[in-house]
Amino acid sequence: MTFLLNAGTAPLLASMPHTGTDIPAELREDFVPRALSVEDTDWHLPGVYHCLPALGASVLRPRYSRYVIDLNRPPDDTPMYPGASNTELCPTRFFTGDPLYREGCEPSPQERQRRLDLYWRPYHDALRSELDRIQAEHGFALLWDAHSIRSEIPWLFEGVLPDLNIGTAGGASAHDSIANATSYAAARYGDVSQVVNGRFKGGYITRHYGDPARRVHAVQLEMCQSLYMKEKAPYAYDERLARRVQPVVADMVRAALAACKALYAR
Repeated sequence: MTFLLNAGTAPLLASMPHTGTDIPAELREDFVPRALSVEDTDWHLPGVYHCLPALGASVLRPRYSRYVIDLNRPPDDTPMYPGASNTELCPTRFFTGDPLYREGCEPSPQERQRRLDLYWRPYHDALRSELDRIQAEHGFALLWDAHSIRSEIPWLFEGVLPDLNIGTAGGASAHDSIANATSYAAARYGDVSQVVNGRFKGGYITRHYGDPARRVHAVQLEMCQSLYMKEKAPYAYDERLARRVQPVVADMVRAALAACKALYAR
């Protein structure tokens, strides 16, 4: 199985497309040795989102690393952020801009297609199927796309990111009331910074599946890893820090879900 889906009871699906850490044995020799530490993983997110089972959320996570294929990129590999540094559907660079592959071992078009069929499509088929199930049962669905990233990555962005980066594709993937409720929930915690639709507005999953006209709303949260872990190898989870941000994340998800439910209250 290339992914794990735990189906819940609420009109909420949490997707964590960059939490996988496995690299198939047949591909390992193609990567530079450094890649096998999968440093650009969205580390420890299930622990940060420990609130999800109590909320009745469905949770979808992959087994394999984003270095194999990026589940948050479109199948045609169109850049998500034109004019900025981007990683591809099958990434060829670390977030530092350094090459991921040994010279001459980058994936061919045929290999990219194989990975698309073997890893990307099953994840997205599961995501679509679960959203359809939720919407059929509840009449609407909220998709929460959970991500994390190092707070400073000069190749991708200048300076230091805000702690919490809320994205709704510039308002296209979710009703404004949901984005506002999410932001207001975070604002109650004065020791974290936030932005709505800043550098990270949402990747393919948020943009493709968020469809407010069809009662499906999608929110991406890109949070800084400095909130809950050490940003350098071995990327250790910091329980003390995590205990401070877990309530923030839980309140943001609850607020988004409540705002979504309010749109369709009878």
